[in-house]
Amino acid sequence: MIDALATEWLKLRTLRSTSVVLGVVAAVVGLMTLLAWWSARTWDRLPPGQRDHLFVSPLPEVTHMLASLCLAVLGVLAFSGEYGTGMIRTTFTVLPSRGRVLAAKAGVVGVVAVCTGLAAVLATYAAGRLLIGDRPIRGQSAEALSGQLPHFLAMSLSIAMFALLGLCLAAITRSAVAAVAILVAVWYVLPIVGHNLPAPWDERVGSILPGALAGQLAGTGNPYSVAGALLSPPAALAVMVAYVAVPYAVAAVLLARRDA
Repeated sequence: MIDALATEWLKLRTLRSTSVVLGVVAAVVGLMTLLAWWSARTWDRLPPGQRDHLFVSPLPEVTHMLASLCLAVLGVLAFSGEYGTGMIRTTFTVLPSRGRVLAAKAGVVGVVAVCTGLAAVLATYAAGRLLIGDRPIRGQSAEALSGQLPHFLAMSLSIAMFALLGLCLAAITRSAVAAVAILVAVWYVLPIVGHNLPAPWDERVGSILPGALAGQLAGTGNPYSVAGALLSPPAALAVMVAYVAVPYAVAAVLLARRDA
């Protein structure tokens, strides 16, 4: 298994798409830094009576949302790229155990996603605290890192969930286009559909969608989102695990039964 992990790590870090995706995540952090600078500058220029009208979405949560899609695409490319080039046949020849290949890919992608996601969220938080400081801008929290760290860790797990979901969808569909289309539907379209359902289904459906789980896992809810917040932290964790385990099981079965 160690050899399989080393092989998949070598593949992932040498892919050009990996550098591109991580570069986009870094660009997201840069944009959030610019937004923090703009927010502080705008606050300082506003008359005191108008400052309460300034609202800026929580910057770490915006980073979490965008990084989730970026790392999900990385997960897709980690598998679909080999199908596109035919390299998957060589992989299965060298490592006949397809379940071990899937597990190695999942392990590498999951670790990269957790580390990248946590680094991006922490960098965004640090930039916001440095530039915004103690200005009471609506949407921005002045809470210390120790108080927000559980939420940031939940965000990094959520990003890893999206990355592994992308990996499994690529293994199931064997198509980058199809996998990315499904991911965009889950990431963007379903939350809008759920939000427009009649009560109480809007809250019920919105609470079990992938993008709503990090806040519920951390116990903070989703106060600035269309997502619901009905789940307890253990229930949110169980749903998060299910979003990975179910497609992983389907991918493992299909890989074992289909030709490369």
